[in-house]
Amino acid sequence: MPRSFIIDTDTASDDAVALLMALRHPDVRVEAITVVAGNVDLEQGLRNALYAVELSGADVPVYAGSAAPLVRDLVVAQFFHGRDGLGDQGYPPPVSEAAPGDAVDVLVETIRLNPGIVLVTLGPLTNVARALARAPEIAELVGRCVVMGGAACTVGNVTPAAEYNVWVDPEAARDVFRSGLPIEMVGWELCRGAATLSEAEMDRVRRFGTPLALFAMDCNTSALAAARRQSNEPGLPLPDPVARAIAIDPSICTRRSLHYVDVETESDLTRGMTVVDHLDVADDERNAPQWHPLIERGRNAHVCWEIDVPRWKELLYSTLE
Repeated sequence: MPRSFIIDTDTASDDAVALLMALRHPDVRVEAITVVAGNVDLEQGLRNALYAVELSGADVPVYAGSAAPLVRDLVVAQFFHGRDGLGDQGYPPPVSEAAPGDAVDVLVETIRLNPGIVLVTLGPLTNVARALARAPEIAELVGRCVVMGGAACTVGNVTPAAEYNVWVDPEAARDVFRSGLPIEMVGWELCRGAATLSEAEMDRVRRFGTPLALFAMDCNTSALAAARRQSNEPGLPLPDPVARAIAIDPSICTRRSLHYVDVETESDLTRGMTVVDHLDVADDERNAPQWHPLIERGRNAHVCWEIDVPRWKELLYSTLE
């Protein structure tokens, strides 16, 4: 029997591919897609999500959510994904429209109606934070919360310290990490290096010749160029599809561990940094000083450190053929 998922996304190029992976996988039933402003503004994110759903052939409602972070101005990532978030390929507008209703209400009600549901977040955590503020008890009803966000003890992709999704709305991310949700943190670093799609692998996908395969490569042309400029990646990084692969098949994450994770909100220098207590010093009274501010917080997130690269790519290929 397919597992129930709900996906929260700021739909740009890699998000769209992650949506296709979920919508096409036989073991996944997507109950709803909720959209948040992030990579692009809310209206563009809705348009992109609706287009991806139509391309997949699925019938899943898409809901509009937060148009701005909790307390900050929105900073979009069109420099990375293109003006329309899909590589400026000139895709037509979707035929369908957003479903009536507010994404925050939908998150609350869908989780209540589907205990054990898998929540996958692909963008800033604004919608999820607002849902938790409205109904904190839903944290206990979520089976898994797979968060594409953060950078675990490594460099960021929008500042030296922070990954974009968390940096855009760090207050929301902090609230979510402190909420009691069963978080699995999939940092952006897991899509780098060998996990990128090489030229040969991108050619392989194109040779599938399906509309899905061609869309997945074409809509990421801006992202590919930006990644090469920004961090000299050897190929196409796809952070959201990597997180989606782990959500579908948890064993693709080959090394994970449970730690206390918090988010910096006060410092301009390290805004949005995901501070991972990797050595668990804040949870060990033998080593941590008694005044340590984190000593009572406890471990709140499973951090994914390594993935099975060939298996993540095969899962991607299987949904695009």
